[in-house]
Amino acid sequence: MTTTAEDLQSIRDNVRALCKDFPDTYWRETDSQAAYPQDFVKALTESGYLAVLIPEEYGGSGLGITEAGIILEEINSSGGNSGACHAQMYTMGTLLRHGSEEQKRRYLPAIAKGELRLQAFAVTEPNAGSETTRIETRAVRKGDRYIVNGQKIFISRAQQSDLMLLLARTTPYNDVQDKTQGISVFLVDMREVKGNLQIRPLNLMVNHHTNTIFFEDVDIPASSLIGEEGKGFRYIIDGWNAERILVASEAIGDGHWFVERASSYACERLVFGRPIGANQGVQFPIAKAYAHVQAADLMRFDAAAKFDRKEKCGAEANLAKLLASEASWEAADVCLTTYGGYGFARDYDVERKFRETRLLTVAPVSNNLILAFLGQNVLKMPKSY
Repeated sequence: MTTTAEDLQSIRDNVRALCKDFPDTYWRETDSQAAYPQDFVKALTESGYLAVLIPEEYGGSGLGITEAGIILEEINSSGGNSGACHAQMYTMGTLLRHGSEEQKRRYLPAIAKGELRLQAFAVTEPNAGSETTRIETRAVRKGDRYIVNGQKIFISRAQQSDLMLLLARTTPYNDVQDKTQGISVFLVDMREVKGNLQIRPLNLMVNHHTNTIFFEDVDIPASSLIGEEGKGFRYIIDGWNAERILVASEAIGDGHWFVERASSYACERLVFGRPIGANQGVQFPIAKAYAHVQAADLMRFDAAAKFDRKEKCGAEANLAKLLASEASWEAADVCLTTYGGYGFARDYDVERKFRETRLLTVAPVSNNLILAFLGQNVLKMPKSY
């Protein structure tokens, strides 16, 4: 199905209209209470936008990364925080591309209807960090079951999710020559696990409901395995390009929010008898931030278009995430400076969005790792790590 420019604008208009029911005060209160935005997620699900990447045959919209990115962009541009639900979009690829037909038939229609949530993506571990091949969580096959032991950290929304994508070693690190082998991915139904699964919240500067998860003899059915045993690292990589494009889209939304708030405030705030925006020291940094957000937006759309055409887009996806997150952080800094002391007042929402967008330069992938990817894989320089 071909999506026209009019279709894309319609998506923007509809998401903006939905977000008007969730103004700054809603997100401010949600953040101050460290609450999960249940009403917003429910409304987004009922609108069908949270199922945008699920094929129509499974009850979704069957649209592409371009459309999904626009949805997340508009949420953030409205002052919201799409981190409350974005994982359901970027985890779809692993299930859609590598899951069995039985898994897709069992879970996707219920996810599309909002009866199930797939919001947790358990990869990161305390001792592995960004070196994913070093994960130590083990899944050992016992007949028609797997027994899982280990620990995950910085896993968001585990308490708000029914399903969790889990990356675990099925062959120890020292027993494989290719260290990307021996890692498997599982779709875990957390409502049905046996054993000791503990979820402990982390107190972080952003309201992402992030946790440490402990697995102690957690018993899951062998049917939880996605694809072939030992091939999970490659399956996860397939989804990383989608993740980077969608995170870039969120950053673009944040960037537009900061630029709009900064330029509006610069027109309204009077100091020494004139708007502060008349001063080049205020005006020019806002204009430069705007230029950088717009440039990053073009890279985002280039990456999304290639992804939707099923072309190789690793470089473009990484560039989009790098440029968009840095442009948004620049716009955030400029916006806070423009507001001065008022930028630290919670009633203006700048400090909240400032905290939220800062995360995007670090997670779900550090921009330093993106630079390493570009240096080694695109520019063909020596491996740095």
